[in-house]
Amino acid sequence: MALSNPSWGEERIANELLLKLGIRISPRTVRKYVPKRPRGQPRGDQRWSIFVRNHASAILACDFCVVVTATFRLLYVLVVIEHQTRRIVHCNVTTHPTATWTLQQLREAIHSDHHYRFLIHDGDGIFSPQLDQSISHMGLRVLKTPPRSPKANSLCERVIGTLRRECLDFVIPLTENHLRIVTKNWVAHYNRGRPHTSLGPGIPDPPVDLPVTPHEHRHRIPSHCKVVAHPVLGGLHHEYRW
Repeated sequence: MALSNPSWGEERIANELLLKLGIRISPRTVRKYVPKRPRGQPRGDQRWSIFVRNHASAILACDFCVVVTATFRLLYVLVVIEHQTRRIVHCNVTTHPTATWTLQQLREAIHSDHHYRFLIHDGDGIFSPQLDQSISHMGLRVLKTPPRSPKANSLCERVIGTLRRECLDFVIPLTENHLRIVTKNWVAHYNRGRPHTSLGPGIPDPPVDLPVTPHEHRHRIPSHCKVVAHPVLGGLHHEYRW
């Protein structure tokens, strides 16, 4: 308990044991067994991982990536991701990423009853001061990443890398609409069918029919069931269900 809850004192731990578990020991006994913190080190009431988890639900991040078509046209893909769930809340394609178009995409991604507080983006000229001002009127504070610091927007950079490795590296888009259809199908797979190790593992937006707990025989298929594979992007990936 002391290691998992650095801010708890011996009396708090003794009360937790007494009221929740029915174990009666004195705070002096707890003090005897609580690991001693090395001298000169901070208390560590809130670890960095705890700080990130407490704020992740309020953070959105967005960024662009560039895709070249079969006719050597440049297309731009905007991705907006939610930090806590790793869910891609919006994705769209354009040939001319203006500030007006980007603001409209963010308005479609951020609903009026949202619970977000921060939006992270880089210092690209697309994100104009007028765009940031409009975002602030929606109740979000804009956080601009420093120049040449992709790690400051690491989750969005990571999902764009995943988009390239799992989709765009295997597809040569013919038109803007073709790329929009491909990315839409991949985003649906990313949100509802792709396991994410960082979630425990978990799925950002899991279907309601997923099993809550493993079967009684963990490595055996029940006699009345069979595994069915659903192809994604023409068989580039597959999703498996009972």
